[in-house]
Order: sequence, then C-alpha cells, then structure tokens
Amino acid sequence: MKKIIFATFASTLLLGLSVPPLETDAAAKTFKNCTELNKTYKGGIAKNSKVKNKGGKTKYKPKVSAKLYAANKSKDRDKDGIACER
Repeated sequence: MKKIIFATFASTLLLGLSVPPLETDAAAKTFKNCTELNKTYKGGIAKNSKVKNKGGKTKYKPKVSAKLYAANKSKDRDKDGIACER
C-alpha cells in the first residue's frame, strides 16, 4: 500500500513539474498609446471573449485578457470592451 501511495505521489509531482506554466498576465503592461499596443497585440485587447466590437469590421482578432484590458482601459475610446481594436 505504501508503494502505491509513493508511486502516485511521485508521478503526480513529476507530472506537475514537467508541464510548462500557462501564460499569465501577472505583470500587465501599460502601453503609452494604441500604436505601441498594436505592435504587440495587432487586434487590441478585449476584456473577455464575449465582447462585441461596436466599430464594425476589424482585421485582427483581439487578445482576451482582463488584466491587460484593465491596465489599458483608457485606450478603449468607444467603451465596447476592446482597447485599440483594428
């Protein structure tokens, strides 16, 4: 019984260390303007995946990130939930 518990624990630990961490927005960068933001995120930044663009057609799909959107909320001129959409 101890061997099974140890093997389960060891394999869980090994699996947890071998999986790369997901991308996090822990350090949400604030951009100076939309030109700078669009160099990194061509479609802008959406606060969630359910927002709809009020401005019509866009060329690129926005990056969805609540933290990045909050850091750059001032760049959402039409208040549709997408900052610097193109």
